[in-house]
Amino acid sequence: MAMANEELSTEQLLEAQAHVWNHIFNFINSMSLKCAIELGIPDIIHKHGKPMALSELVALSNISKTKALHVHRLMRILLHSNFFIEVNMSNNDKEEERYWLTPASRLLLKDAPLTVAPFVLLVLDQILTKPWHYLGEWLANDHHLSPFKMTHGMMFWEYAEHEPRLNNLFNEAMCSDTRLVTSVLFENQKIKQAFEGIESLVDVGGGIGTMAKGIVDAFPGMKCIVLDLPHVVAGLQETNNLTYVEGDMFQTIPPADGVFLKWILHDWDDEDSVKILKKCKEAILGKGGKVIIIDMVVDIYEGGDEAMEDQLFFDMLMMTLLNGKERSEKEWAKVFTDAGFTSYKITPAIGARSLIELYP
Repeated sequence: MAMANEELSTEQLLEAQAHVWNHIFNFINSMSLKCAIELGIPDIIHKHGKPMALSELVALSNISKTKALHVHRLMRILLHSNFFIEVNMSNNDKEEERYWLTPASRLLLKDAPLTVAPFVLLVLDQILTKPWHYLGEWLANDHHLSPFKMTHGMMFWEYAEHEPRLNNLFNEAMCSDTRLVTSVLFENQKIKQAFEGIESLVDVGGGIGTMAKGIVDAFPGMKCIVLDLPHVVAGLQETNNLTYVEGDMFQTIPPADGVFLKWILHDWDDEDSVKILKKCKEAILGKGGKVIIIDMVVDIYEGGDEAMEDQLFFDMLMMTLLNGKERSEKEWAKVFTDAGFTSYKITPAIGARSLIELYP
């Protein structure tokens, strides 16, 4: 093992420099991806219906013709990041390289049912990227709840309430994620069993009801209530088995057999999470009721290194933008116990996220 004062070999020095450079410039992958979405590049290639030459891509886009020579540079890094592939095709006896979609870029199609493009545009928006510049300063002082508040003078939820563009970005991103989660959630029989037998369910912080709609579609006999802040649920259309309630989960939660929390508790610190779960416990009707949580459990996941790294990324995201965290099973267990629950069950089933059943 090399000591701190030990000189590096030339090979070690260059490897170390490459490692540092790779992390310095990792943001370029993210911003190149955002650029491709804003220009509609995945959609243009998809609508073309077959691998597309660079000249065709430029001609059918709103890219300035004076910048056409630069587009191959953008596509080159997106090829390297596996968002597109190159296909060699003959055209009038001439070999021509053309671009085609990968499974990842199909998730970037703006009108695709399971698009994640809104999530990309939210996380990489200037409102959310600026606080990262204050992370070091925030860690060095005692005065701010989050780097986001240090940057913008208010917490994320306050900002979203007063800034319609951020509120819309957030709602669209959460809806897109929920559609993807719903599409795979009930394909897993273990997950589906967690909802069986529940006649009434309240979706806490359920936004505009995308998840609730997916649940009642899967369980037509279930009554579902979406609880969220007034500016979120105002004017939304109700159905026979789906209703919306304006409210604050820290104050009261409508009574139901089950309480559902998708990606809610990681937004909050342990103290606030305990407060929310105590309100959930108060809302549960009968002895057979429970709380169902979809959230990350650090070190429990499906998939390889990318899923593990995603958990670490999200933990830093929660620290920087909100006042939350991603929790290990031990940390979750303490929160559950402090909130007065007796037992829980974790089922890894949604990539980096798990489904947790929590019993009073």
